[in-house]
Amino acid sequence: MFKNYLKIAWRNLWKNRLFTSINIVGLSVAFAVATLLVMDSLNELSYDSFHENGDQLYKTYITWQTPKGTEIGTSMPTPFSEALKSEVPGVQKITQFLEENALLFYKEKEINLDAVWVAPDFFSMFTLPILQGNKTNPLQDLSSVVISEAAASKLFGDENPIDKVVNILINGKQEPFTIRAVTKENTNESSLEFEIAIPFEKNASYVPTKERWGAQYHDVLVQLEKGVSAKAFEKNSNAFTNLHYKNSIEKLKRDGALPDANGQFLQLGLLPIKEIHFTSFNTGVAETSRTSVYLVLGVAFLILFIACVNFINMSIAKSSQRLREIGMRKTLGAEKRQLFFQFWGESLLVFTVSIGVGILLSILLLDNFQALFRTSASFEVLLSSKVLVGAIVLIFAITLIVGGYPALLLSRLGTIQSLKGKLETSGGNRLRDALIVVQFGIAILLISGTLVLWGQVEFMRNKDLGYDKEQVFSFPINGKKNSYDAIKLLRQELSGNPDILGISASDINLGRGRDGSQYTSVWGFDYKGKSVNTNALVVDYDYIETLGLELLQGRNFEINRKTDAQAVVINESMAKELGEKNPLEAKIAINDTLAYPVIGVVKDYNFQDVSKAIEPLTFLLDRTEGLNYAFVKVNPVNMANSVESIEAAYKKIEPNATFLGSFLDENVDRTFRREKTMATLITTGSIIAIILSCIGLFAMSLLIVAQRTKEIGIRKVIGASVSSITYILTKDFLRLVFIAFIIASPIAWWLGKEWLQNYAYHMNLNWSLFVISGATAVLIALLTIGTKTIRAAMQNPIDSLRDE
Repeated sequence: MFKNYLKIAWRNLWKNRLFTSINIVGLSVAFAVATLLVMDSLNELSYDSFHENGDQLYKTYITWQTPKGTEIGTSMPTPFSEALKSEVPGVQKITQFLEENALLFYKEKEINLDAVWVAPDFFSMFTLPILQGNKTNPLQDLSSVVISEAAASKLFGDENPIDKVVNILINGKQEPFTIRAVTKENTNESSLEFEIAIPFEKNASYVPTKERWGAQYHDVLVQLEKGVSAKAFEKNSNAFTNLHYKNSIEKLKRDGALPDANGQFLQLGLLPIKEIHFTSFNTGVAETSRTSVYLVLGVAFLILFIACVNFINMSIAKSSQRLREIGMRKTLGAEKRQLFFQFWGESLLVFTVSIGVGILLSILLLDNFQALFRTSASFEVLLSSKVLVGAIVLIFAITLIVGGYPALLLSRLGTIQSLKGKLETSGGNRLRDALIVVQFGIAILLISGTLVLWGQVEFMRNKDLGYDKEQVFSFPINGKKNSYDAIKLLRQELSGNPDILGISASDINLGRGRDGSQYTSVWGFDYKGKSVNTNALVVDYDYIETLGLELLQGRNFEINRKTDAQAVVINESMAKELGEKNPLEAKIAINDTLAYPVIGVVKDYNFQDVSKAIEPLTFLLDRTEGLNYAFVKVNPVNMANSVESIEAAYKKIEPNATFLGSFLDENVDRTFRREKTMATLITTGSIIAIILSCIGLFAMSLLIVAQRTKEIGIRKVIGASVSSITYILTKDFLRLVFIAFIIASPIAWWLGKEWLQNYAYHMNLNWSLFVISGATAVLIALLTIGTKTIRAAMQNPIDSLRDE
């Protein structure tokens, strides 16, 4: 029996090769795209989930109740860790975590590595497999370091790295360290990636801040004892925060801050390690959102849904050609069950082939997918038992529902009705219409989402940021020379080049450079009886001129005025924060004994991400702090030659340093890479959804033309024109697309509006975007069904009436 089902299924599918091919192509593409997108989503959702103690691991943060609202800080002071472990019960292990670059020297090699400065507990808290060396306590003393497999390969090649001595530049001096272990390359998505791990006590800020609770510059990660919940620990830490942050709490009360629901002005919080990748603190609360991941999953299932709807519609469209076959089978004694399995078997065969082709396509497209969406997702994430079982159940359910509905519809036809070749589909029409509305509603949503996403990307790319981003080239000062000496030498090397218009430096880059770093420095002080927080920026001379910032009041730092080393320049937002009519009369407290006068005010500019509102900013000339990034303004005429000159000059100053330079507009583009990736994803999804929806419409047009062949012939005989017949055949489809537009547009507008609220500066939503989306859907639908309907309208009526 099964062999007979298979043979008949193959014959029917081969007989209708065109429709079989269309079905297989549509389903294969849908399965391939869905496989890649699900793989990427599961890869994202697996972030930091591989640690054996994952349920006990947390990142600490503190919530502040300020007069302006709730604020959150994740940076902790140096004495925080030791005090927390000894004073609050429930901490099993704890580690500081500071991310910075480290310059390593080995023989003739000089390499910049991504470094983390951690406590010895770090490697027992987190599951970071060690390939070689000390596996129990790799940071056994202050001269021990741990490096990654890739870093070991860079430094030593095929040599055994264990017990090798390298020098690391700390506070301008090279200090020797011994490599005690090599970690395995992490194939899982992790928030704790590094190339070298160094004892926390050896970082440059440790000694000066060892007893200071006001210097906050690193993260703290804790492992709670088993049975201790995060909420209970947070509650038990109230006495700890009230004691060590007593002065801060008093200032908050003085400034008019209100306590939270628990009566606390400062509250210690714990963020599970598994949620770090998905959490932001921009709104004053720890917001954990996996929306972008679920959006990718949603697009995958929507594309799969559209392909399945097409299969149903096309199966029904072709069913009218098999009515007499069904009638003969029933006359000869075939049961409903046998007919159902016959037609469902054909569907199952198509789905099996489509799944196989889809998996093959996803394998072929994997490299391009990884490059396009900047993901390390691989098929390994799909090979877990849970995912495989879930995929098998889902595919079986899809084939049963999608293939089973047309099979059930055909198997329930009466014998006489089948022999007459009549297919009554009034109920099916309602389902068909609803599915078409849903299909094109999804397409319009995706088109609208594409326009909004790209519109916001273009808005951020073209926004006036307040500085010259096209002509300024930046690169990290990552050599062994003192950063101020390096900038001085750079000025000397490029002094005779007419294409170099300005040179300066600062401790913080603008945007995200090629080295991937992006951070800010915030410091607080009291000003006339109130607390003031400001972002701090250590700069060199000519910074304002080089960046093209606009000076509104006062003057810039001048190299001939030695007193400017004890002065500051502020931005407009900082001037408003101080509340002075004349900000040039203000003095800003640097510490308990020093107050620097304000000598200038610059116009606000976006020194952080474009998505953030501009915050108070203070410029300082502080020789005790290093400069991390150089900025060179170049002539727009010979940019390529200018970059070559800059690189050659820096190579002469630091011959062993890696040159990682880029223009500021490139840096800015990297800050909204996520938005561009999402826009590309939605665009790709829109194109695929439109193509699949058009396949469905094509199937529907075949069904309608087949059902109304006699009507078309009669209308032509009595004088109907080709245009009027075409209108009659297409108006119902266009009506459904219009209904989809009416339903989808408000949803798309609301979703777009909500998404744009995440940005302090964003595009204005315009109704024209949604009109364009609807018009695009209508035009594509018209082109899809127009070819078939016009051909049917032009057919000789004698042929259609004779066939009927």
